[in-house]
Amino acid sequence: MTQTPQDTQADKKTTLVIGGTGKTGRRVAERLAALDLPVRVGSRNADRPFVWEDPATWEGALEGVGAVYVTYYPDLAFPGAAEAVEAFSRFAVSRGARRLVLLSGRGEEGAQVSEDKLKESGADWTIVRSSWFNQNFSESFFLDPVLSGELALPTGDAVEPFTDADDIADVVTAALTDPKHIGKTYELSGPRLLSFQDVAEELSKATGRQITYIPVALDDYRAVLAENGLPVEFADLFGLILDGRNAHVVNGVEEALGRKARDFSDYARDAAATGVWNV
Repeated sequence: MTQTPQDTQADKKTTLVIGGTGKTGRRVAERLAALDLPVRVGSRNADRPFVWEDPATWEGALEGVGAVYVTYYPDLAFPGAAEAVEAFSRFAVSRGARRLVLLSGRGEEGAQVSEDKLKESGADWTIVRSSWFNQNFSESFFLDPVLSGELALPTGDAVEPFTDADDIADVVTAALTDPKHIGKTYELSGPRLLSFQDVAEELSKATGRQITYIPVALDDYRAVLAENGLPVEFADLFGLILDGRNAHVVNGVEEALGRKARDFSDYARDAAATGVWNV
């Protein structure tokens, strides 16, 4: 008998979505619910809390779980991430989770250590590596700069093929529900390279007001992060853009889903229509 993706999704056990209120996790949870699959949001404030720094919360969050979407905050490149992912993935498998899908980053050596640790857990795994998200400009740390009209960032003239969170969520949902994705590593990007000057122009067009890109020094940006109580390690992630390691488009979205990746201009138009950038 041919099995459907829903039949094979860990026998319809619950899927734990770590970071289920975040940019990709929220979208994955919505897609699983739309497929009538049981889903549990993993977050500090959930009915069954999940906290990376508190392994005592893992047991309750994993009760009855057959699959997990693994996202790590603040980033897999940060110190301690690989150890946490290793401990969690092994614990999850010991509690009956058969499938683990990890959100990783393109070109991040630290993230790839976490990938290897998860692969060694004994689970059926899928790795989803992404470029920087489009939604960083509307749902995350670039929102305030967009609202202010100035993107002051340490990116120079470097380019990035920004990925849409909806594309990521579609790939992750497929990986959680269809066994053909087991053992695959997908590298995702958008369909074209954009500098932050290009991004500013796209956002200006979408919002109907001037958004200006202002290049700043990396050390100055670290100081800004510190002043705002944010981890200064975030500044180091800009090195992944500045050294050009990800300055090429990849076809992971098409490979996984059989369709083209979403363009930044489409994202900007739709985000503007929600009013998120209204001032």
